[in-house]
Amino acid sequence: MDSLVSIIIPHWNGIDVLSECLDSLKKTVYPNFEIIVVDNASTDGSEDWIKDNHPQIKLIKNDQNYGYAGGCNRGVPQADGDLVVFLNNDTVQDKYWLRNLVSFINSQPDCAAVQPKILNYYERNRFDYAGGSGGHMDVLCYPFARGRIFLEQEIDSGQYDDDHRCFWASGTAIMVRKDCFMEAGQFDENFFAHMEEIDLCWKLQLMGYKVFVHPEAVVYHKNAVSLPMTSLKKFMLNHRNSLLMLLTNYKLLTTLYILPLRYALEWVAIFYALSKFDFRHVFGIIKAHIWILLHLHIIFSRRRKIKQKRVLSDREMMDAFYKGSIVLDYYIARKKTYGDISFKPSA
Repeated sequence: MDSLVSIIIPHWNGIDVLSECLDSLKKTVYPNFEIIVVDNASTDGSEDWIKDNHPQIKLIKNDQNYGYAGGCNRGVPQADGDLVVFLNNDTVQDKYWLRNLVSFINSQPDCAAVQPKILNYYERNRFDYAGGSGGHMDVLCYPFARGRIFLEQEIDSGQYDDDHRCFWASGTAIMVRKDCFMEAGQFDENFFAHMEEIDLCWKLQLMGYKVFVHPEAVVYHKNAVSLPMTSLKKFMLNHRNSLLMLLTNYKLLTTLYILPLRYALEWVAIFYALSKFDFRHVFGIIKAHIWILLHLHIIFSRRRKIKQKRVLSDREMMDAFYKGSIVLDYYIARKKTYGDISFKPSA
């Protein structure tokens, strides 16, 4: 029997965006899945629209906007499947995407999470910003992906079409074993949005599981629909959440070794943004650091919880990271090869 898959879609406003996603899901060639929409207190009538137009969908109505992390977490208790897909509402999918993901994860007993290849909705031969063909991260907690480094996105010419063990699978479309997700403690709602999937995948690997990309499955994504790329909030969340992982997911000695290097690059980012008169970026970084200083209790709490789940040491985990600094190698050294990634940006 085909595994039951629960597709959980966190949603906040934008009926037109959600409508296209749901219409696309109707074309999915897979016989056994359910759709759960978690509405984060939309104000545009989304709840009534879903009830009227898609009565077969499980609808969860939240009392406030809990972000991506909180919305997804509140959908899991209603999920009947042993496999859960967290899916952005601004996606459309190849009709075989789900069948391919299920087939892959069922063939890999040690795989806890897997993502499809994620291409841009508007330029469908270009990798999307949010995940490309599998996510990676350097030791200073700067993420990148096969097909996307910082704002550069490659044309997809089949160069990353291999099944590949990666560091993180994109929250744009990530399939997770439900029992592993619960064992890892779900998404950390302190993240609200951005990098909560990286944090989850890091914890899954510390617990001894593996994360993959399976490019035979394909999803197309309208990047930055919910939160513009250059918004102050997005800058803040990206810097804060990256620092939150660095301060909690490493062991203490590793954290103390890496932290000064990371903070030096934070200052570089501030001065670079100032040189571009990008004050939203500057204020976003400052707000991120203020949040960290005011929430040390969260950092200590996360460290305790992660210590309890840890099976692998930092030394054992280190092979999963890009060893250098992606910032320095990309912007200063102008390298084009990053581990197994030979990056070829194109206009």
